[in-house]
Parts: sequence; structure tokens; C-alpha cells
Amino acid sequence: MNAFKTSEGKQAVIEYYNTLLSRMNIPHEEFSVATRYGDTFLLAAGGKEKEPVILLHGSSMNSAMWIRDIEEMSEYFRVYAPDLPGEPGRSNDKQLPFDNMDYAFWLSDVLEALHISTVNLVGLSLGAWLAAKFASNYADKVRRLVLLCPAGIGGQNHAFKDIAMALLPKGESGIDELLQMINRSNPIPEILLNYQKLILGVFNSRMEAIPLFTDEDLRRLTMPSLLIVGEKDIMLNSLETAERYKRLVPNASIMVLPDAGHALTGKTGEIISFLAK
Repeated sequence: MNAFKTSEGKQAVIEYYNTLLSRMNIPHEEFSVATRYGDTFLLAAGGKEKEPVILLHGSSMNSAMWIRDIEEMSEYFRVYAPDLPGEPGRSNDKQLPFDNMDYAFWLSDVLEALHISTVNLVGLSLGAWLAAKFASNYADKVRRLVLLCPAGIGGQNHAFKDIAMALLPKGESGIDELLQMINRSNPIPEILLNYQKLILGVFNSRMEAIPLFTDEDLRRLTMPSLLIVGEKDIMLNSLETAERYKRLVPNASIMVLPDAGHALTGKTGEIISFLAK
């Protein structure tokens, strides 16, 4: 499928996106690069002489979720935040399958277009799954890896799909309830919370199960890595994720946040400290 239900919905999301970008507190760049999957839109900030970091957002969102992280991280790194294809951003609309190498090939194309040979990867949810998939297949290109509530390692909560499908048709009240479950106690700025609501109303949300990595896939994550999960994650089995990652991944640091849900934002300090080692 394509990302958006209607062209009007896409336009509303892009206009809101542009408003968020206009409020960034630092100089930044906005540009697109060509990949075999169409054009990819990126945000970039920080001196080009600095070590590169790629930020990969979750599903039902775009790189606007990283704005505050970019502002902080660009003091230390050259930060790039691409919009994933098929998600509600400014990259190609077509959604890619989860059960082949397309996402990893897409990220390889992005790095090649940016002339990056070795990179630090940071991902959240779907973006964390992509970061792990890329790192497992291109370990020589990844210096350090940060995974926030990644899919594909522990099991998914299959009841969440039913919950989402029951709440989304209710309109704003259902979306409010769903976002409260996802964000839990994590404070989301109102302007970004309203953006989440807009997106959920016009985006073709992906309901397919994301394949689990094999044990061998995870053992190939030999670079230093940091896993952060929320114990109250309604979408993923975070304790299973942490246990399996600890058992199979060498050179891993693991944080389980007892009161956190799926939306793990505000961890910029921990990420910077880990990447700067």
C-alpha cells in the first residue's frame, strides 16, 4: 500500500511537518537523495567533519519525532534523520515488505548517497528493527548501535492489533485512548501529540507482524550496542526482548525502564554518552 489514505491527508501531514521544522532551534538542512526505492527525504544538522549518526523513526511517524534529539546531538555529531519509505513523511509513499532485504538495501543506498562508510545507528520501534536488520547484514558499516523498543527481537503483543482496530474507527476519542496506551507516562509535547493524532487519522497503519530475527541474526550484532525497553510496552514483549538480546548479543548494554511504555523519547543524554565512548 501507499502511506496515505488520501492526497488531502498527505498534504495536511506535510504542512504540519513543515511547521514543526520551521520551529527548529538550530540551523539544519532539508534535502532528498535517490535510492532504488525512490527519493528519500532527510533532515541533517551538525558539522560535516563530525562523526555521523543516523536516526531511524518508528512507524506511523516521520523524522519530526527526532527534532529535539537532533538539536542536542548535533553539538557532538553530524546527524541525519531520513523519512522511512512508506511512512507518513516526505519520502516515497510506497510501503516496503518486512520479509525480505528491501529495508536494509534502502538504508545501504542512503549511506552510499551520503558518502558514509561507517555510521552510528539509532532506531526506535520499526526504526530499531531496521537498524538491527542492517547491522546484522552490514556489521562492518556500523560503529555503534542503539535500539529503543525494537520490534523483531521479542514477541509482539498480538492483542494490540485488535485494540488498535477497535479504537481507530472511533475517531479522535479512540485515537486519544490509543496514544495514551502507547505513550503511557512519557510526556509528549502537545504539538507533537496533535501531530500523532493527525497522522493516525490519514495514514494506512501497518498491521503486518514484523518477522523475528533468528538467533544467528542477533549473534552477528558484534558492534557495541545499547538496548533500551519499557517494561510497560503495550505493543511488544519488552522483557522477552531484553532477555533474548542479553543472551545472544555480545558486547551489549541493556536498560529496562520499569514505568515506561513503547514511546521511549527523551533518552538523548544516554544515547550521546553511549555513542561518544
